[in-house]
Amino acid sequence: MNLESIFTGNPFVEFAIILFLAALLGAVGQLLRQPLIVVFIALGILVGPSVLNIVESRENIHLLAEIGIAILLFIVGLKLDLRLIKSTGKIALFTGLGQVIFTSVIGFGIGILLGFSTLHSFYIAVALTFSSTIIIVKLLSDKKEIDSLHGQIAVGFLIVQDIVVILVMIILSALGRQGEASVPREIGRTVISSAVLLAITFVMIRWIIPLIGKFLARSPELLTLFSIAWAVALAAFSILIGFSAEVGAFLAGVCLATSPYKDAISGRLVSLRDFLLLFFFVNLGANLDLAAIGGQIPAAVIFSLFVLIGNPIIVLIIMGFMGYRKRTAFLAGLTVAQISEFSLIFAGLGLQVGHIDEETVGLITLVGLITIGISTYLILYSGPIYERLSPFLRVFERSHPFREDETKLKEKKEFDVIIFGLGRFGGSIADSLDHHPDVSYIGIDFDPQVVHQRSEREENIIYGDLEDPELLEHVPYETAKCIVSTVPESSFSVGLLHELKERGYKGRVFVTAAREADLEVLEKTGHEHILMPHRMAAENLYSILIEKVLADKDDDEQAK
Repeated sequence: MNLESIFTGNPFVEFAIILFLAALLGAVGQLLRQPLIVVFIALGILVGPSVLNIVESRENIHLLAEIGIAILLFIVGLKLDLRLIKSTGKIALFTGLGQVIFTSVIGFGIGILLGFSTLHSFYIAVALTFSSTIIIVKLLSDKKEIDSLHGQIAVGFLIVQDIVVILVMIILSALGRQGEASVPREIGRTVISSAVLLAITFVMIRWIIPLIGKFLARSPELLTLFSIAWAVALAAFSILIGFSAEVGAFLAGVCLATSPYKDAISGRLVSLRDFLLLFFFVNLGANLDLAAIGGQIPAAVIFSLFVLIGNPIIVLIIMGFMGYRKRTAFLAGLTVAQISEFSLIFAGLGLQVGHIDEETVGLITLVGLITIGISTYLILYSGPIYERLSPFLRVFERSHPFREDETKLKEKKEFDVIIFGLGRFGGSIADSLDHHPDVSYIGIDFDPQVVHQRSEREENIIYGDLEDPELLEHVPYETAKCIVSTVPESSFSVGLLHELKERGYKGRVFVTAAREADLEVLEKTGHEHILMPHRMAAENLYSILIEKVLADKDDDEQAK
């Protein structure tokens, strides 16, 4: 029996099969230690026209994918501190535009050398310049690096890329419809649309959100519903005025970024985001026709190598020139080592207006499949890769990488306590130490927002990431009496303990475990000082309760 005939006209059964296969392949991927993104793209290929050909409800899947993308970018916007645009906006703009320019020029040259026509080479080169905001944000979020310096810079220049590709597609659409005479009008319409979106964002931040925020927060369900409705509504409005849904959804999140309820909103939407993004990857894989792209493998391999190696090098050069450390530049550079879903849309537009043929579209599609799959592993294992390549990357770094020195100590000092991670737990420890002037401390955090806020309060804090093997070179740990790491991941803690032991540190080291599994890993190292915040809170409350209950009993007995 033909599988296609079973699922035709029955979208519920079709979705049930897709979800079952997603769970099954996801479990296999977990056993094989493969990233879920790669598994879900493979799922899309499996259920697409190349294998089982059971995807009939393409419009439904596409709609769910669009909603998932909107929520993803909405959450990113929620975490944006507008004050950080002052520090990261410039590098995001220059890196985004610089990478687009250099990649397109070099890609065009490669296309000509491979025998493609001038017009086809132009389309291929432009398609190679755009990286996938959705995939990168998802990976950085999973690694908890979206708030890091390189994560925020990457999100910044990815958004710049999205705006550039939108402008290019508007121009090409105008050329395809009415010729060159309509181009100035379309560009003018884009400028007006941009002003409208920014005006809506300003009005919401300034007046509307503060007015309705408290009312919505009375009901968590209503707050969640409003957040989803607002994200999807502004994304839809963005589409109507000529932009992408991503831009509108991102600005919708920015509108709520100053709200005191943003963390609650983000926490409630994460699971929904991950579920809906499954359909984005299914939709991506289901649109790949492997039979149509088989003949483009040699050229696709060459272009893929350029994207996987050349794009990160371009970002390394630009960020190194602008004064960033090689590690920050390298980690940000890895985020452009793939092409975007926009690249495939751009190629489809070129086919529609008659500028390129199906073979060229197939080539770009194959490059997308190769680069998305490989770059996923590059980003997930960016730390070990950097450690291997670090000696060779010094050529991309200035002798004095001044950009990140702005968050370093102005002079070498001695501190009694060093705190790694100033989130809720670490921040509370630091706030408590502020009441003891005889005990000096310094904090290290990888979130530029935290560093900026505490620096404004004239606290001793520097930017740093525990995954950075050179971090301790910038930390005055030698004379510290105690070092406290509030980072809950056991892998970070084990690495810190090993590094401090290698350097001969003699003081006390406290590490944190949030889960029993992390506690077991740390206990196997033989380390004694392990902090578990929830246990500490429970023991403290236990002491208070016992003291209070016994005191009340004594009072009752005396009263009798």
